Amino acid sequence: MKRLTILLAALALAACATSPASQTAISPPPGWAGAWGASPTIPPPGGRSFDNQTLRQVIRLSEGGTAIRIRFTNEYGEKPLEIGAATVALAGPDAQLAAIPVTFSGKPSTTIPAGAPLVSDPIPLNAGALDQISISVYLPTSTGPCTCHFAGLANAEISGPGNFTVSGFEAKERLISRAFISAVEVETDQPRTIVAFGDSITDGTSSTPNTNRRWPDILAERLVAAGKSSAISNQAIAGNRVLAHQNVIFGESALTRFDRDVLSVPNARWLIVLEGINDIGLGGANPLTADTLVAGYRQLITRAKAQGIKVYFATLLPYEGARYFHENGEAVRQQVNTWIRTTTEIDGFIDFDAATRDPANPRRMQAGLQSGDWLHPNDAGYQVMGEAVSLALFQ
Repeated sequence: MKRLTILLAALALAACATSPASQTAISPPPGWAGAWGASPTIPPPGGRSFDNQTLRQVIRLSEGGTAIRIRFTNEYGEKPLEIGAATVALAGPDAQLAAIPVTFSGKPSTTIPAGAPLVSDPIPLNAGALDQISISVYLPTSTGPCTCHFAGLANAEISGPGNFTVSGFEAKERLISRAFISAVEVETDQPRTIVAFGDSITDGTSSTPNTNRRWPDILAERLVAAGKSSAISNQAIAGNRVLAHQNVIFGESALTRFDRDVLSVPNARWLIVLEGINDIGLGGANPLTADTLVAGYRQLITRAKAQGIKVYFATLLPYEGARYFHENGEAVRQQVNTWIRTTTEIDGFIDFDAATRDPANPRRMQAGLQSGDWLHPNDAGYQVMGEAVSLALFQ
C-alpha cells in the first residue's frame, strides 16, 4: 500500500509538470540583442584625439527593451583609454535632465586597455524600437587617435573642456564619425538579431546624414511596422573588402573582422552579406576571379553556420559609370551574382541587383536611384533596397 501511495503521488507530480496551465505560466527569460552597431575602423596616423572633453552621440535603436548595455571600443588605440564618466538618456531637448549613469563593474569610470573593447553594466532604460538615445562620454585625458567608425553619417557633438555628461553644452565642434562606441545591445523577451555585413553600400555612404536612411534602417522600420520583433546590427565599413586588408579607415578584411563583427553579436540569428564590389573594382583591368571571391564567401558561410546562423547573400549592385568600372570587372560581377542566385550553400538571397538596375541598361543603376557616382545609391535607392528584402526571411 505504501509503495502504491508513493507511485500515485509521483504520477500526480508528473501530470502537474506537463499540464498546459503550468507550461503557459513559464515565460522564456529575457536576453540580449544587437540593436545598433558601428564596426571600428583603423585610424589614420595622427588621427583625431580628445582631451578633457565630452562627446555626445545620438543613435537609433532598431529594437526596444527594458535595459541596454553599451560596447565601448579602444580596439585600435595606441594606449589605454580613460572614461571619466558616461550617461545615457532618451534623446530630446531635455535628454540630460533624465540622464542615467553608465557603470562599469559598479563604478562610474573605467580604463579600457589598448586593443580591447569593454561592455558596460546593464543600464535600466525602457526604450522602444526606433527610439533614439543620447550617449555622453567624458574623456578626461588625452585619448590618442580615436578608434572610430569613420563613415558615421551622424554628428557627434564635442564640448569644450569639462565633464558635461549630466548637463547640456554648446558644441565647439562636430564629428561625422562614431567615436569609441561600437554597439548598443537591448534586453528583450525575444532576443533575435539580424546582422547586416558589408561595405559602403550597407554603411549608407551618400545617404543624407542624421536621417537614418541606410537600407538596414529601412528594413528596421518595415519590421517594426509589421510587428516582427528583430533587432538589426549594421556591421558594414565603407571601402571594405572581403579578402584584402586595408591599412586605414576602410577596416580589416571581412575575413579578418568577421568573428568580432558578426559572431560576437548577441543572439545573431540571420546574416545578410553584401560585399565584394570593392574586391572586383579595385582590381581594375585585372580583377580577381569569381572563384577567388566565392572562396572567400564560403569561409564566411562556414563560420556563420557553425554558430547556427542562417546566411543570406545579396547580389552586387550595377556599377557601370563608377570610377573603377571595367568590362573585366563587370564580367566577374555577373558570374558572382549568378553564383549567389543559384547556389545551395546559403539559405537564400536578396536580389539588390534586380531591384536597382536600369531595365534599359542592366549594367548601370537606375539614374534616379544613384547618388551621382554611379556606385552608391541615394536615399531613394536605399529605400528601394530596404523594401526589396522579404520579411519572410526572418521567421
